[in-house]
Amino acid sequence: MNTNTETQVESQSPEVVKSNFRNVQIDAIGVGLANAAAPFLPVYLTHLNATSFQVGMLSSMPAFTGLLLAIPLGRFLQRQTNIIKWFSVARLLVIASYALTGIVSFFIPDQILVNSILLIWALATLPQTVVAIAFSVVMNTVAGPNRRFELMTRRWSTMGVTTKLMVIAIGELLEKVIFPLNYQLMFIALSIGGLLSYYYSSHIRLPEAVPPPMTGQKSPLAQLKEIKDLVLVEKPFLSFMVKRFIFMSGVSLAAPLVPLYLVRYIHASDRWISIINTVQTAILVIGYFLWTRLGKSKGTRSVLVWTTFGLSLYPFLLAITTSTWQIAVIAGLAGIFQAGLDLVFFDELMKVVPIEYSAIFVATAQSIQYLAAIASPLIGSFIADQFSLPIGLFVAAGLRFIGFFLFWVKKYTSKKAST
Repeated sequence: MNTNTETQVESQSPEVVKSNFRNVQIDAIGVGLANAAAPFLPVYLTHLNATSFQVGMLSSMPAFTGLLLAIPLGRFLQRQTNIIKWFSVARLLVIASYALTGIVSFFIPDQILVNSILLIWALATLPQTVVAIAFSVVMNTVAGPNRRFELMTRRWSTMGVTTKLMVIAIGELLEKVIFPLNYQLMFIALSIGGLLSYYYSSHIRLPEAVPPPMTGQKSPLAQLKEIKDLVLVEKPFLSFMVKRFIFMSGVSLAAPLVPLYLVRYIHASDRWISIINTVQTAILVIGYFLWTRLGKSKGTRSVLVWTTFGLSLYPFLLAITTSTWQIAVIAGLAGIFQAGLDLVFFDELMKVVPIEYSAIFVATAQSIQYLAAIASPLIGSFIADQFSLPIGLFVAAGLRFIGFFLFWVKKYTSKKAST
C-alpha cells in the first residue's frame, strides 16, 4: 500500500465509506459473541484439572506461532491487492475453534481432553496471526488517520455491549446446566458469531493496493535483511515498540494467573466469574467514550500515560484482595483504563508505521509483542507454581510500572522540548 491512507479513504465514495463503517460494526457483533466465550476457556481447562503450565499454553501458543510466522505472513499480505478475503476467512477459522472445542468435548476421553483442546488452539494460531496483522491494516484503511479513533470507539463499544450481554447469559447457563455440558453448549452456541463476522467483514471494500517493490520473491535471509534495514531507520517505531514490549510483558505474564487466582485462590464460583467479567466489560464500553473525549482534548499521549498507569495497579490490587465483590470493583476500574489502552495503542502504532509498508511493519510489531507473550505466561505460571499466585501478580505489576514510567518520561521530555 504505497499511497497515503487518507487519500485512499477520500478516493472512495461516501456510500462505500458508510457501508464499510456499518460492516465493521456488524462484524464487531459477531466477534463480540465469540469474545464472550474467551475468558471461560482457561476456566474450563482449570475445571478439567489442567496444570498451570497447560493453562499458560493458551496464551503462549499464539505468541510462538506469531513470532515464527508473523513476518512471512506480513510479507505475504503486503503482496495482496485485496487483504479483505484473508482477513475474513482467518477470523471465521479462529471463531470456529470454539465450536470444535465444544464438539470434541463430547467424544474425547477425559484423559486426553485437555491436550486435545490445546491442539485445536495450536492449529488456530495460524489464522490468529493473520487476523492480528490484517486487522490493523484493514481498520486503518477503512477510517484513515482522521477517523481512526471514531471507528475504533464505535467498534469496541459495539463489541463490548455484545460481549457484556452474552456474558450475563453465560453466567446463568453455567450455573443452571451441569458441568461439562454447560461449557460445551456455550462454546458451540457462541461460535455462530463467526458466520456473522465472516459475512460482513468480507463485504468491506477497500481500494486496490499496489504492493511495494520489496515484496518480491527473495531468499528468507534477504527478506529479513530488507526488513531490518527498513525498521532500523524508523526511530519512532523502534522507540514505541520497546516501551510496548516491556508493558505488554507484564500484561502477558498476568494473563494465565488471573483465572487461576479466581478459581484456586479465591474459590470464586462461575457466577462470580461471570459477574466480574460483566462488570469489566460494562465499564469498558463507558471507558471508550470517556477516553475518546479526553484524547481529542488532551491528546493521545496523555491517554497512553494514564491508561498504562491505571493498568499497572490492576494486578497489584488483585494480589492483595481476597473478596470477590472487591475484585469486581477492581476489575471495573481496570476496564476503564483498558478501554483507553485499546484505543491509544492502535492509534499510536499506526502513527509510526510507514503506510506503504503497513502490513510488514504491523507484522514486525506483532513479532516483537509475541516475543513477550511467549515467555511471560510461562514465567508467570512458573512463579505461581514455585512461589504463589500473588507473587506472580506482583511481578506482572512491576513490569507494567516500568513500561508506564518509560511512556511517562517520553511524554514529559516531549512536552519540555516543545516548550
